[in-house]
Amino acid sequence: MANNIAETIIGAVVLVAAGGFIAYAAQTSDLGSGGNSYTLDAAFRSASGIGPGTDVRMSGVKIGTVASMALDPQTYQAVTTLALSRDVLVPEDSDAKISADGLLGGNYVSLTPGGSEFMLEEGDEILNTQGSVSLLDLLISFGTGARE
Repeated sequence: MANNIAETIIGAVVLVAAGGFIAYAAQTSDLGSGGNSYTLDAAFRSASGIGPGTDVRMSGVKIGTVASMALDPQTYQAVTTLALSRDVLVPEDSDAKISADGLLGGNYVSLTPGGSEFMLEEGDEILNTQGSVSLLDLLISFGTGARE
């Protein structure tokens, strides 16, 4: 009889811990923010290192995520859709660039606000973009440039 009570208590603790993990995952992945965001588009020449779910940051603070990515067949650029918090308004002359968290860290989209008094609205495009820079390409160009 004591065995059944101990197993029941352990099972309840496991279920509570699993529920806590699910709640944490839903909170950190922005699953519950359905109508609390708006989208902007940005086209990058190179978008390697990012994908759906990648952070979008402004001044180092997460303000959204990359919602989707697609290749524009006419310009061959990676068109990304950014889902941003409605609390953050982005000036129309803002810049978007793909930055690295560090030498071994992941990439994220960094927004630098401009000085315009006009703000981008749902579905607008950020025109000033800078794609990702490959560390390997930099090392190769440094190596080949040093021999000349």
